[in-house]
Amino acid sequence: MAVPGSAGLSRPGLRGREAELERLRALVEAVQGGEGGAIALLLGEPGIGKTVLLQETVSIARAHGFVVSHGRAEELHELAPLASLASGLLHGDPPLLSSTDFADLAGHHDQRIWLVERLAQLIEERSAGTPVLIAVDDVQWADPLSRFALSVMPARLLSSPVLWLLTGRNDPEPYGQGPRTTTLPLRPLSDTALAELARDVLGGDVPTRVAELLEGAGGNPFLAAEMLTGIAASGADAPEPPERLVLGVRDRLADLRPDTLHFLRIGSVLGRAFSLADAAALCGRPASGLSAEVDEAIAAALLHDDGERLLFRHDLLRQAVYADLAPSVRRALHREAASRLVAAGRSSTDAVPHLLKSAEPGDQEAIGLLGTAATDVIAVMPDLAADLAVRALELVPPNAPTVFDVGERAIVALTRAGRYTQARDTGDTLLARQPPLDVFARLQSVLGDALWHLDDVHELTRRSTAALAAVTDPVIRARLTARQALARSRGRDLGAARETGERALAEAERSGDREARVLALWGLGEIALNAGDCAAAVEHHTALSVFDTAFLPEEAVARIHMDDFDTVRRLLRTAGDAPLRPAMLIWAQGTLNMGLGRLDDADADLVTAERLEADLHVPGNLVNIRVNRGLLAMLRGDREAAREHLDVVRATVAERPNTGNHATHQYFEAVVADADGDHAAAAELVRSVQRDHPFLRWRLLRPHVVQAVRIALRGGDRNLAEDLAAQAAEHATRNPSVPTTQGTAAHAAGLVNADHGLLERSVRILLTGPRLLPLAAASADLGRALLAAGDPAATPALTRAHDIYAQAGADVEADRVRADLGRATSRSGRRTGGLRPRPGQGWDALTASERKVARLIAAGHTNRSAAEALVVSPHTVNTHLASIFRKLSVRSRVHLARIALAEGDAGTVTGG
Repeated sequence: MAVPGSAGLSRPGLRGREAELERLRALVEAVQGGEGGAIALLLGEPGIGKTVLLQETVSIARAHGFVVSHGRAEELHELAPLASLASGLLHGDPPLLSSTDFADLAGHHDQRIWLVERLAQLIEERSAGTPVLIAVDDVQWADPLSRFALSVMPARLLSSPVLWLLTGRNDPEPYGQGPRTTTLPLRPLSDTALAELARDVLGGDVPTRVAELLEGAGGNPFLAAEMLTGIAASGADAPEPPERLVLGVRDRLADLRPDTLHFLRIGSVLGRAFSLADAAALCGRPASGLSAEVDEAIAAALLHDDGERLLFRHDLLRQAVYADLAPSVRRALHREAASRLVAAGRSSTDAVPHLLKSAEPGDQEAIGLLGTAATDVIAVMPDLAADLAVRALELVPPNAPTVFDVGERAIVALTRAGRYTQARDTGDTLLARQPPLDVFARLQSVLGDALWHLDDVHELTRRSTAALAAVTDPVIRARLTARQALARSRGRDLGAARETGERALAEAERSGDREARVLALWGLGEIALNAGDCAAAVEHHTALSVFDTAFLPEEAVARIHMDDFDTVRRLLRTAGDAPLRPAMLIWAQGTLNMGLGRLDDADADLVTAERLEADLHVPGNLVNIRVNRGLLAMLRGDREAAREHLDVVRATVAERPNTGNHATHQYFEAVVADADGDHAAAAELVRSVQRDHPFLRWRLLRPHVVQAVRIALRGGDRNLAEDLAAQAAEHATRNPSVPTTQGTAAHAAGLVNADHGLLERSVRILLTGPRLLPLAAASADLGRALLAAGDPAATPALTRAHDIYAQAGADVEADRVRADLGRATSRSGRRTGGLRPRPGQGWDALTASERKVARLIAAGHTNRSAAEALVVSPHTVNTHLASIFRKLSVRSRVHLARIALAEGDAGTVTGG
């Protein structure tokens, strides 16, 4: 049997698309041959031939042994989460996913990152032995969750034999940005192809008159085919259609009985695909009474019956019917469709698309349904929820008593979608209407979240104080007090902030309000961190994460400050695959790895956290991520990478000014300036952090105070160095049980006072703690001091520092210590060897963790099972794999397995 698409010549249905079909066939064969995953985008206007090419590629893939998922997005199904992908994943032969798998996913549809990762895992497992084609037609109408999945999963599955084939209009975003993407814009057919198409339909040579008429199709194969159908039925002398309307469609509509034409118009309002029951309800007739109309529409080649629904044979046909309706008739039919769908017990997601096309101000049913739909989708499609909530508010008459309730929901939805400025402006518009005092207080309470994210703590404090003077509702009072405490956590008087937080927690407990309790505990935790009280921060964040597990990353970070690394490991292991806040969990993991001196793993975690935030389009932690990656790059001696990170930080801070981001940015600038030899400028930058951001003293400089002291001393600012050392001593007093705080305080004081005894004390204390890099730094400074004094004890101290730095991958620091060690050992006749720099490409370029991942994947593990073996997140495994593929210049797991086998790197791999 001939393989579909294998013929080299044009044939009916594919005239003029030979080159595109050949490229698609080559992609199918490449994926089948072990070249990894790929993405193909077919783009063009309606009727240009995208669906025909997609169907032909599906046939080719099936002939090559692919499991195929073939779905279609529909214009009126945008509110149904994952509907566009589900239409194919569940209905293949065999289906790519079982209904049980999909039901498990649906249970967590409110966690986008978790859902997409789990879906990718299922597809990865399904493709382990068989290549997979996932085809989605008309992606321009995909629901937001499907669009999100399609923007993330192809890159996630590039190492698996999965071919993604998407068709859509001329905007490829967001699907065409990844690697291995083939974009095929379908151009109008040539005159030669049109002539072949005409011979297919009419037979024989093409008359000149027919060729002239075909010019009106503009090279669009569907329009040309419909015109040819009309010509075949009525001859070439029929009047030309206006506006390039298809002759055949107009002729067929004109020949239909009035009842059939009305039925088709109703169907065009319901969408390209619709159920007979819905159409019957809108026609006001029983479904059994429409058989004649259905039969006539099918006979006229306008509709197709797939056994479950009726479909217009092409969306251009639906548009031609829909365009014949007067605008007022369309609006009325859409409104009636919404009402009948609701009356029939259908969900708001079915009715709302019609309301968006028909509802008018004052339509209370529409306002209620839009609000319900916004609530239903806010967790998984926050932008869509915000649009629906805003539309509901627009429909409320200005003086209606419900305007404030609807407006409050709009503020919440806009804030959830990250549209903070619009949320604030919406609230201010409502407040300008001078609502009753309790309503005023309630609106100020919900506006607090937007103001916090806008970093407008002064305005948040002012508004919460004003609202507290007017509020009578104890729940709103508790929330406002908690907001006030959160705002005061950024101020200079943290004692007063703590009192406010404690009062907020007491009010929350009395009122029994969950939101107020979360806000109060969060505020108290922030206050404790900013005050340097690690034990109190752990207490409040632990209570918060017990109450709401979404805050587990905050508890983990607070415990890291206490040097409680064992508990943090257990927490992160417990979180496992739970659908929490994956970007923040990975951030916590990265913070732990930095504390442990695992620089490669920490960098991979930070890359992963940034990618997850970028996937969600909420880069709230980008500055912290890039600053830490920049500091890691400086430790490795990679100045170029550090400057790239600094450029991103500068651009982000300029785009979104933020007090915390500004302080973090200033400190990073200080480190870079110091490394460049501009010590005075570096010291001034550290001084500005101390002066301008007092609430961040503990939080920012706590892990970096020794480095800041060095910068101050090199910059000739002894007062700043003494201030920093005193700050470290005060922090140690507040946290007597934390080895790092005690050892760091002794280290800072030892540098400022040039005191060997304090440096020795620092090393002794840090040896009892879990952090290796502070121990290395203290050992290095002790060794240098002893070396200057001619003390032979310098050698073991410097050796310890060198070995820790070398093991961590802090190459620049290891080189510095090695130079000192060289001077020490030259006195005793010993020599030290140099470090061999890690290459940029090849097997030797892989980090230790990357080698573990490579071995597991080469042995046949999925990303999920590899993550379980290494006790890390599947997201981190994804990051490692992307780095492995780049360093080894491979495209698939098959290629990776060959290299791993050649390197002889096999064996059992477990987590550490």
